[in-house]
Amino acid sequence: MAKADFEKRLQNAKEIVEELMQPEITLTNSIKAYEKGMKELQEAQKLLEEAKLKVTQIKGN
Repeated sequence: MAKADFEKRLQNAKEIVEELMQPEITLTNSIKAYEKGMKELQEAQKLLEEAKLKVTQIKGN
């Protein structure tokens, strides 16, 4: 499940980058998209850190 969540977060971030690259995007919408994208990346990073911790724990046992 975590892998799917991680991949979904990255996909969402990619879609937001594409949205930000549109020339007709307004400043307000670009700020909102940026904030949303950063949140997606932070959540993906959190999932990655949790997976790394689990691997470290497994190696330690």
